[in-house]
Amino acid sequence: MDKKPIRRDFFRYILANVISSLGVSVYILIDTFFISRGMGTRGLTALNLSLPVFNFMNGFGLMLGIGGGSKFSMLYCRTERKETDAVYTNSVAAMLVVAAFFEVLGIFFSKTVTHLLGADEIVFEMSHSYIKTVLLFSPAFLMNNLMACFMRNDSAPRLAMLGMLSGSFANIILDYVFIFKLDMGMGGAALATCISPFISMGIMSIHFITGWNAFSLRLIVPSLKSIGEIVSLGLHSFLSEVSGGVVIMLFNFVIYRISGNTGIAAYGVVANAAIVFTAIYTGIASGIQPLMCRYHGRSDASAVKYVLRLALWTSLIFSVFAYAAVFFGTPYIVTVFNSRGSSVLRKIAETGLREYFLFMPFMGTNTIISVYFTSKEMPKQAQLISLLRGTFLVIPIAFLAYMLRSMTGVWLTVPASELITTLIGMTILLMTFRRSWTEPQDPRTIYLMR
Repeated sequence: MDKKPIRRDFFRYILANVISSLGVSVYILIDTFFISRGMGTRGLTALNLSLPVFNFMNGFGLMLGIGGGSKFSMLYCRTERKETDAVYTNSVAAMLVVAAFFEVLGIFFSKTVTHLLGADEIVFEMSHSYIKTVLLFSPAFLMNNLMACFMRNDSAPRLAMLGMLSGSFANIILDYVFIFKLDMGMGGAALATCISPFISMGIMSIHFITGWNAFSLRLIVPSLKSIGEIVSLGLHSFLSEVSGGVVIMLFNFVIYRISGNTGIAAYGVVANAAIVFTAIYTGIASGIQPLMCRYHGRSDASAVKYVLRLALWTSLIFSVFAYAAVFFGTPYIVTVFNSRGSSVLRKIAETGLREYFLFMPFMGTNTIISVYFTSKEMPKQAQLISLLRGTFLVIPIAFLAYMLRSMTGVWLTVPASELITTLIGMTILLMTFRRSWTEPQDPRTIYLMR
């Protein structure tokens, strides 16, 4: 096995995908900055209560995008164009059904959603304005994720990155204009964020206009079997994203009863900072996914494991430096979002950042292992990891912290859940390797695993 081209593709793909994922995370981070400057603690609280909506939309978009992209990549080298087109068409058809569901929520049930997310009478109007706007623009967010995932699997990670960054840059300008120049408040912040995916898709459409695409829409009857396979391959991404939304809702519930709206605003600072660092791991995972699927499609187990090893080491090294930056830079991070100078918010957020961000090395490992299992067509193992780190472990630990009325317990909920999941995930991974060692295989694979 020649490792040089694999390393070259590895760093080329993860660099483009990390930047692309950061571009998506910047949508929310930019809103957080401008809202904190324009509307203070109440605005931060309203935004944090609205974040689960993005988790659910991104979850569906990534599920269909990564699931469909994985299927496309596996088939690309060994089937006809009409088969890969069918995968894309079925992914888009499923996306339209999901988009219709979010549209109905936005038109008829946006107030109910706002109440369910925990908004009290103080921040209800701000939260409702943001949530309703985002729900009405859900098709754009879903399609943006879908296009980016397929393009990464179609050897166009740089163009996908450029599209995401263009959307983020547009969001910065629009946030400033809508919030400060036109005084549109939370509705303006939401509108700026909702226009951004159209900019991204406009840039990414170059892939189709120039004819570089190896996938396109076809006039076919959607196949429930094909959609089921796509969902199965991408379900771990859905579970990871939705679990993030569940965690935010759960934390908002617990923190409100311990520290009130100021506590939720402080959690908003922590959660939004975490989105940026989580995007790094998502970018690494998104970068290795096309490579792993490609090598798996060629039955090259040695290359798949080598990519896995590179990804785990890259994630670990990043985690060490990132946590050091957060630990020593905490006062500066909090100051950026504490425009009104609240001492209570500052104290809660600074403690939260240093304790909550202990999750980083374990989250990176779990995200990468999930992608490995998906690429090896082992969706049940990937889904188990997503469920463990997202709900099965987080919920009981968070409620234990609630019973103890401990903010430290709240901040350590995610690190504890990720650590336990890592131990379980690595055990499953080693058992998988051990089974492969007992089977007849290429000598190069044995050498690599040593």
